[in-house]
Amino acid sequence: MAQEHPEHPPYFNIDPDQALRELEAPITSKGFAAIAESCVRGRDDLASRGMNENGRKELRLFSTWEITRYLIPVATPHFRRVLRANPDLPQGRSDTEAGAKWFTLDEVLKLRAHFAAEGSKTKEYRPYRPKDLPAKMVAVANFKGGVGKTSTAAHLAMSAALDGYKVLVVDLDSQGSMTSIFGGKVADEWETVFPLLARHYAAYQQKANQGRLDRGESPVPLDETLTEALKMRATDIIQKTHWPNIDLIGAQLNLYWSEFQIPVWRMQGRGWKLWDALTETLEADGVLDAYDVIFLDTPPALGYLTINGLAAADILLVPLGASFLEFDSTGRFFDMLHSTFSSIEDGENMAARALGREEMNFQWDAVRAVITRFDGAQQGELASLMQAYFGRTLSPHRQDFTALIGQAGEQVNGIYEADYRDFNRETYVRGRQTFDATYAAFKRLLLGSWRRDELTA
Repeated sequence: MAQEHPEHPPYFNIDPDQALRELEAPITSKGFAAIAESCVRGRDDLASRGMNENGRKELRLFSTWEITRYLIPVATPHFRRVLRANPDLPQGRSDTEAGAKWFTLDEVLKLRAHFAAEGSKTKEYRPYRPKDLPAKMVAVANFKGGVGKTSTAAHLAMSAALDGYKVLVVDLDSQGSMTSIFGGKVADEWETVFPLLARHYAAYQQKANQGRLDRGESPVPLDETLTEALKMRATDIIQKTHWPNIDLIGAQLNLYWSEFQIPVWRMQGRGWKLWDALTETLEADGVLDAYDVIFLDTPPALGYLTINGLAAADILLVPLGASFLEFDSTGRFFDMLHSTFSSIEDGENMAARALGREEMNFQWDAVRAVITRFDGAQQGELASLMQAYFGRTLSPHRQDFTALIGQAGEQVNGIYEADYRDFNRETYVRGRQTFDATYAAFKRLLLGSWRRDELTA
């Protein structure tokens, strides 16, 4: 056979018979099962690298250097003096007699509480949190997959936990990536938000049935699913994670069934306000009082689960990359948000006006788009152009992609779970700077919205 011209592309002169010999037999639906099973084995293998001998994820220890630099605002010598003067406080552990001391995060939280009670009142040992106000709910959402949505939500949750907040993470995505990050175990849809949504609908039908009985009509029977859901509470599905102050409502593939079941319920109960289901069940179960910040990781589509997450949120974050396609897609996402929520408002307010009731309006404390995986050398000009068109909606902070992020991802960890001893210390410092800055930008929104609520109250 004549040798191919070295300048010609590789798609020239492909022999059909050779291509046929390389092709496998046609794939049936059973072939998908085999591929999925292989992926499960691979996922379990990769996930196990971040687990201890008991098959559970375990949060690493934190050194005196990290604690005094990132977690408790005190000088290292003063920190050590306080420990010596208070032997009842956690003293940490060391590999050698004179080696660095290491502490669990639970111990760090105890130390922070001590400094807050006994230390200088001019220092922020504990983050700002108004009393008697509910948790702030934060949805991280976008149409487009691969924009860093789950990664951003997970790292913000970890940042808030390191800052001293009590955090709940709610995984609304049936892919369950957030659940994997936090080592969650979810057997079926009854360990996800599904029973909370079903309970809300069942409660609506119970109330509607009472109205039917009062009018002499036959009630609508509740099926076994709805009857069972009425017994469920949020505490039944919230699970602990390897972080002492992060809890999880997990997700798995069966959660996707909600996208088919919810419209059936909506057809049977036209008056059911499905967009209130998540908010009202969490509020009724005391979840908004038990936590400081609740992060909602939504699916990469504007389905019923996403609508619930967005309607529940006080703050909406929209991650996107600095590319034309992601800019274009995100613009369409905001257009769809407008269409969806305006349509709900129009339908509800038409009835409200007829009945002389107050009209409803969806409202968010803050909405920010956040550029992720940013490469300043390649994307600076496009990012500036996006900033010009988005205006204040686009956060001026751009989340760089660093080697630390990539290496932490290989170990199925967030960057805050990575031990700096596995890196050059300066590499670690540079790597976490971008996420520290992302959290700082988010925290300004959080504190500003809480302060506004506090002054209004």
